[in-house]
Amino acid sequence: MTSGRGAGLTLLAIETAGSACSAAVGRGSVVLVAERQAMRYGHAEALMPMVDRVVAASGLSRAALDGIAVAVGPGGFTGMRVGLGAAQGIALALKARLIGVTSFAAVAAALPAGTGAALVALDSRREDLYIQLFDRASGVPLGEPAAIMPAALAEHVGALAGNSRLLIAGDIAEIAAAALAGRFDTEIAAESAPDARGVLAAGLRQIERKPADGPVRPLYLRPPDVTMPKQQTPLATARR
Repeated sequence: MTSGRGAGLTLLAIETAGSACSAAVGRGSVVLVAERQAMRYGHAEALMPMVDRVVAASGLSRAALDGIAVAVGPGGFTGMRVGLGAAQGIALALKARLIGVTSFAAVAAALPAGTGAALVALDSRREDLYIQLFDRASGVPLGEPAAIMPAALAEHVGALAGNSRLLIAGDIAEIAAAALAGRFDTEIAAESAPDARGVLAAGLRQIERKPADGPVRPLYLRPPDVTMPKQQTPLATARR
């Protein structure tokens, strides 16, 4: 983006919903500095030191930040909460704008411009796939985010994208491509896992399209995995 409401804004971007921890600082469409570390767990310990490093490396102070863009998921429950909590705290302390973008939008915004449709496929950590389709020319979603089993993916894509040429992106792009093998004209976007650079681009795109921000909440496509403690029976309690 070279014009519009987000053109000159300085943003800090945070992405912790996927299997990495990343942060970036950008001014308008220019990424000043970015850092990424692959990790499935440990975001809470890694994030704030990383934020401090990228802000320092940008040559800016935190007070220079106009906004904080953060990925709201879907993804790992703990990582999502860590990123959201940090972004909300920094935005509150700086009185800066808070912009929440989905991990799907972050991946789509980082893709090169083109024709046809983009399928963003993200790791659900189960047998299904988290997916969303976008029009590549405009970046506009073609449907809502969904959790889809691989066997049902072709029908879902066909209903939304027809026979469009399909660019498949995300951290499980290869798995999605295998599920669609022979059904569509496909291409895989290399190294297209969710990243803070994409969060920056998606944040600017959202500012351009939605000048007024709504509440920033995590995006869950299913309830988090929680194991409840077993309840003791009255008999077992009485035997103590």
